[in-house]
Amino acid sequence: MGKVAFVFSGQGAQYSGMGKSLYEHSAAAKNVFDTAESIRPGTKNQCFSGTLEEISITKNTQPCLFCVDLAAAEALREAGITPDVTAGFSLGEVAAVTFAGIFTTEEGFSLVTKRGEAMQAAAEQADSAMAAVLKLPNEKVEELCRMHQSVFPVNYNCPGQLVVAGLKTTLPDFLSDVAANGGRAVPLNVSGGFHSPFMESASARLHDVLETMDVKEPTVPVYANYTAEPYTKETAKELLTQQVAHPVRWQQTVEKMIEAGVDTFVEVGAGKTLCGLIKKTSRAVKVYNVEDAETLSAAVQAIRAEGENA
Repeated sequence: MGKVAFVFSGQGAQYSGMGKSLYEHSAAAKNVFDTAESIRPGTKNQCFSGTLEEISITKNTQPCLFCVDLAAAEALREAGITPDVTAGFSLGEVAAVTFAGIFTTEEGFSLVTKRGEAMQAAAEQADSAMAAVLKLPNEKVEELCRMHQSVFPVNYNCPGQLVVAGLKTTLPDFLSDVAANGGRAVPLNVSGGFHSPFMESASARLHDVLETMDVKEPTVPVYANYTAEPYTKETAKELLTQQVAHPVRWQQTVEKMIEAGVDTFVEVGAGKTLCGLIKKTSRAVKVYNVEDAETLSAAVQAIRAEGENA
């Protein structure tokens, strides 16, 4: 058995009831939610019984998904499964750096709450949206973006899938060009054009927040969205500041993890979107997801069995 990576889910994976099973079955997961609740009352209720509409509002989505991400990872750690490396997709990166000890749970949750508020405010300043472009090479999608005003490549997900952000007034023409070139586009369930220049004001607000925070050395490597390279204590604030207004280099991150010896990926948090992206990047690796008591038990058993048979 090679190395194990924990990868933390991002925005768009949210659903009503997420995290409730983890809360009920894991003391470590319960502690994450209770800590969050003490800082932002109502968070548990939004996760466990909030409507999809409510938890899809960015300022709610981010703290809620952070809790589910971190709770799943802590439940795994409680069961004796620990990663060799980590990464998080977009807001999942805040959960990843918190799990790695760069911030305490309280600090990480406070940061992601402010991040969600800042990105919500930036989204309200520009009527923007995101769409995943499928079946076209990245170079072609980048070329089409350059042909359309205010459309940007933002999430390099996996081979044949690149997410773009753009103004709602300009995206339809761009998507028509995608179809004309043999591609397909899927609108995403997010409330703004994240990881693009539309988020510069959020990046500036996050910079100010991070300047007041204490940063610690990571206890496990965390690969950054912005660079696809591991964090250091010295780079943490800059990486988190730049991340919100620049592309997520997810495919490159996964490839670098595999080069470093990772052959088992565990997606922690809501859904299993990252599992799909990872399998499209490499068929040679094993992927698991942990989002509730059932998937937690299955992943723990499978990873233990791999270790015994290695």
